[in-house]
Amino acid sequence: MKDTVSVSEDESNLLVLIIDTNPFVWAKAAASPGGLSFDQALSQILVFINAHLALKHDNRLAVIASHVGVSKFLYPITEANTHLSEEMDSTNDSNMYQTFRVVNQHVTAGAINLLKNVDTQITTLDQSNSMDAGALSMAMCYINRLLRADDGNHIKPRILVITLSSDSPLQYVAIMNCIFSAQKASIPIDVCKIFGDETVFLQQAAHITNGIYLKLEKPKGFLQYLMLTFLPDRYLRTTLCLPGQDQVDFRAACFCHKKIVDIGYVCSVCLSIFCEIMPQCSTCRTSFGQSSLMPTGGLGIVNGVQPYSITPYTI
Repeated sequence: MKDTVSVSEDESNLLVLIIDTNPFVWAKAAASPGGLSFDQALSQILVFINAHLALKHDNRLAVIASHVGVSKFLYPITEANTHLSEEMDSTNDSNMYQTFRVVNQHVTAGAINLLKNVDTQITTLDQSNSMDAGALSMAMCYINRLLRADDGNHIKPRILVITLSSDSPLQYVAIMNCIFSAQKASIPIDVCKIFGDETVFLQQAAHITNGIYLKLEKPKGFLQYLMLTFLPDRYLRTTLCLPGQDQVDFRAACFCHKKIVDIGYVCSVCLSIFCEIMPQCSTCRTSFGQSSLMPTGGLGIVNGVQPYSITPYTI
């Protein structure tokens, strides 16, 4: 896979791992034929994390949970979660590398704490979606902070998103901002889709940032997919033949009803997308005359050549 920046085998690799901890979709995944439970997936993720840290002594790691309505760091521990660190067993295990032990305990304790405190009183479908936008924003901020402190430019970051949830149109703008920020900083975003339908936004994230998008055919082989596809760092990827995307879904979410659309109308001033012709842009407040509301005028058409009216969708 091509990389827009030069990489060397001597450089430190920073892996920011975003884990979907949404209990609602994990319950569906576990109940499906050949499905995978969260406990099984977490144990395999910890093996993958330990393998990443073992590849090189200066490899770095951050783990972020994309939960229901919130995103939180599981590792490294933050000041807000210091109580979790105090609750852990402080004894040393001579049979285990202590770095592995610390990472495993922090990630496991953080995930369990999130699952215990989840709000089960969900009133709408969107409220039950994972906060992918928040997790990506936190990942980009964390990477930016480390890169600013890296005077020698020796850290090469990448993001891996392990997800099961479907797209949330309400998060479209925030996710796309993160994607373009990662593209500008030459940070690849990899996506491992374990269960459910294809995710449109994360497909675009992997494609735009030269990352890897992989939907698992057999979730029971989750660890094998992780080790063979997502463990190689950015230097090793230049010599490997890794999975690619044959087709990418480039659909967008409209700004008016937060609905994923096949055909939309784009404001020529601020490039906001709408599912139907609007006399005034709700984003920049630009008004369009009747003559400009044609396909060749102020509101143009995406993925279409004829005006297309979609029944308004109310959230």
